[in-house]
Amino acid sequence: MPVRLGQEVQALPRVVSGFDPRVLPPDLPVPQDDGAARHLPGAELPALSLPSTAGPLDLSEAAAGTLVLYVYPRTGQPGVAPPDGWDTTPGARGCTPQSCAFRDHRAELADLGAAVIGMSAQPLADQQEFAAREHIPYPLIADPDLKLATALCLPTFEIAGMRLYRRITLVAQAGRIEHVFYPVFPPDRNAADVVAWLRGEPRGARP
Repeated sequence: MPVRLGQEVQALPRVVSGFDPRVLPPDLPVPQDDGAARHLPGAELPALSLPSTAGPLDLSEAAAGTLVLYVYPRTGQPGVAPPDGWDTTPGARGCTPQSCAFRDHRAELADLGAAVIGMSAQPLADQQEFAAREHIPYPLIADPDLKLATALCLPTFEIAGMRLYRRITLVAQAGRIEHVFYPVFPPDRNAADVVAWLRGEPRGARP
């Protein structure tokens, strides 16, 4: 449809045929530990209520037992190009493979007494669409205002005009953070590393 002078034009997502966020490209840059998570072990998860695909969730209540909270930048959509520079930004690519891995390891984590919650700065509508498309059985929290980042001083980064979470996974027990996976790489192995750590296997606990 032709656009008339003075008519507002809205930017549309750039469609790329064949783009698949489930696939990790080779030679992704490896994120380095910048020390931004060293203060987290021993910290308490705040009594912070946030919207999720399962309704409002209070993080403090969710961590009453053992909670695996994996925090990621943003998931993509098949056929829709990621932001410019996404694949060259260390730690950005891989949110879909990470989430699907937690989905596939959910039974093992449940057997170890751990609940799983995912979280990003995307709005709730995006989380709901992703959960339905990828059959994610556990809650995904929407935190577009980065409230948890403010409460816990979690690491973030900026790209394409967006401020997003850096990928980080927290294991909390009785409301307190017991272990931190940061940086997380490769993202599709994070769930298996968490399972290994909960079992007491050395490969699950990285320096």
